[in-house]
Amino acid sequence: MADSIVIPKRVIHAQASFNNTIVTVTDVWGQVISWSSAGTCGFNGTRRGTPFAAQTTVGNAIRVVVDQGRQRAEVMIKCPGLGRNATLRTIRRSGILLSFIRDVTLMPHNGCRPHKKRCM
Repeated sequence: MADSIVIPKRVIHAQASFNNTIVTVTDVWGQVISWSSAGTCGFNGTRRGTPFAAQTTVGNAIRVVVDQGRQRAEVMIKCPGLGRNATLRTIRRSGILLSFIRDVTLMPHNGCRPHKKRCM
């Protein structure tokens, strides 16, 4: 019997906001395998939202997946931050085979209800 269970498919959730980048690697059932954020990588203040911080964050988060060998992964990316493109580039260069890349950024359909008209 092997010491660790090898799961062939992973889901990489990346949230790249303007202030921070958070990357979570889960299995297909949603159980967290590893995670990282720009804050835990040692970046402070405005440097957390930079593309370099996103690149370092993704490298730390997917190290577990890369160490287990080439595997398949799905990418779910959220938010329109600066680290969005750097996140995708780093995942592609890591050697992980990507099944698909899905954009799960929230979009308002009709917005909030407008204020009541002011009477004079």
